[in-house]
Amino acid sequence: MTTLLQQKLAQLPDKPGCYIFRDESGQALYVGKAEVLRNRVRSYFQESATHSARIRVMVSRVADLEVTVTDSAVEALLLELNLIRHHKPHYNVRMRDDKHYPYICLKMDEPFPRPIIVRRVKRDGNRYFGPYTNSWAMRQALRVIKSVFQIRSCARKIDEGDQQKLCLDYHLGLCSGPCASMIARAEYLKAVDEVTQFLEGKGDKALQTLEAQMEEAAEALNFEAAARIRDQVQAIQKVVERQKVLSTDMEDQDVIALVSDGFQTCACVMQVRTGRLLGQEHYFLEGAHPDELAEAVRQFVEQYYQRAGQVPRQLLLSHDVQDRPVLEEWLRTRRGSKVEVLVPQRGEKRRLVELAETNAAHQMQERKARLVSDQGKAEEAMMELQEALDLPTLPYRIECYDISNTQGTESVGAMVVFEAGQPKKSDYRKFKIKTVQGPNDFASMQEVLRRRLQRGIEGDDRFGELPDLIVIDGGKGQLSAGMEVEEELGVEIPTVGLAKQYEEVFKPGQSNSILLPRRSQALFLLQRIRDEAHRFGLTYHRKLRGQRQTRSLRW
Repeated sequence: MTTLLQQKLAQLPDKPGCYIFRDESGQALYVGKAEVLRNRVRSYFQESATHSARIRVMVSRVADLEVTVTDSAVEALLLELNLIRHHKPHYNVRMRDDKHYPYICLKMDEPFPRPIIVRRVKRDGNRYFGPYTNSWAMRQALRVIKSVFQIRSCARKIDEGDQQKLCLDYHLGLCSGPCASMIARAEYLKAVDEVTQFLEGKGDKALQTLEAQMEEAAEALNFEAAARIRDQVQAIQKVVERQKVLSTDMEDQDVIALVSDGFQTCACVMQVRTGRLLGQEHYFLEGAHPDELAEAVRQFVEQYYQRAGQVPRQLLLSHDVQDRPVLEEWLRTRRGSKVEVLVPQRGEKRRLVELAETNAAHQMQERKARLVSDQGKAEEAMMELQEALDLPTLPYRIECYDISNTQGTESVGAMVVFEAGQPKKSDYRKFKIKTVQGPNDFASMQEVLRRRLQRGIEGDDRFGELPDLIVIDGGKGQLSAGMEVEEELGVEIPTVGLAKQYEEVFKPGQSNSILLPRRSQALFLLQRIRDEAHRFGLTYHRKLRGQRQTRSLRW
């Protein structure tokens, strides 16, 4: 332990806050929170502490400590979440890929609210539902909103009393026509409330409301309206019937279970509303250790509900979590009312947790089977390539190059890397063409290859590892241009060109192309890496082109 670290440990305050453990290079190892910083942080360095082997290794690497004091434990929790997102420490639990799954947002800030798809939840008065890891389920919900509740989907600016031209959706019965005052605002907002109930999984309440409206319309001899509401009722009934009844408690619950097989950790979130299973989501976690699943559950719950659209009244967890009252208080601020966090040991609630655990274990088995299958196909593809192209070694590392431009402007080069048949995005590189004017793909390809290979020869760490195979997007011309650069630099790397029209593979010095079998894994691998290079290069080119088109004029 360094002298600086000892001094900081001695000066720790008796207050809530966050702490960051750093290694000798200043890299963040772990971010944590505590109600009493002095007690929590010092506990890591006590000889009597019974930490797991993983935590002992982490503590041995700690060279520095950074502490931030907060006013409350809840504030410390919020700060911890932000610090984990910023630093991505190795020893913290993280939701794999940190994807921003879509939400359905009801735009309540408009006179006639409409549903839109968003990727982030904001505290702006709108209503958010999700996240939806299954895009099909989200699209189905949007179709029901449109066809059953006739909520508008257009982006028109509409005020009460408008007399705009009706669109096709109105004539197809998919919109109630607020743009032409075909529906009163009060009645439209009732439909929005019914949509809210439906998206919250409270289809029964929406049914009760609609059935009462249907009876009122029938009693008033408004049979056309009654028939329309009857069709809405039947459509919602079909959706509700598909939602499996799991609990007789009729509670709004999220059931969260974490399962690990020693190599991967999966979290299952089952959304139960009024006793019915509304849906379930699965997340694979990074940094979760099988001996520390309780801590992994806590960190997962915090990260999940930081961006979730809704917080239910009750959470059922597979493992008990530290500082449960702090977690409940934070969830209460997110929900706006009391939230109960339970770790059931028996009864119906425990059965729900076991069901979530079973689903998480099943997801891990499926993922493992996919990985084994993908690995087998990748090995088959590399062996087929080695044989078909007569390569001296197995093409474990393949680099592919592509040029993108619009009539010679904003010309860029892309380099993508596959290792063991899978993309290695950390090694992707993009090049802005500097020495070529106009649309000259041959010269542009030469510049890109020259810059890449020269930096590899000079020992640049970012280009140090040379490939087993170079793939150039193009035919004989592009391949010949690339070979000139290799000869110029004295580099001998197996290189081929892949022409898109007939998927012909060209080798240097051979006039005839190689046609790989249409269903061969080797061809699939070449197509994947070629398409990925095209995507990567085109994305960069469009970015530069957009920047040029929006650049301010200088007089």
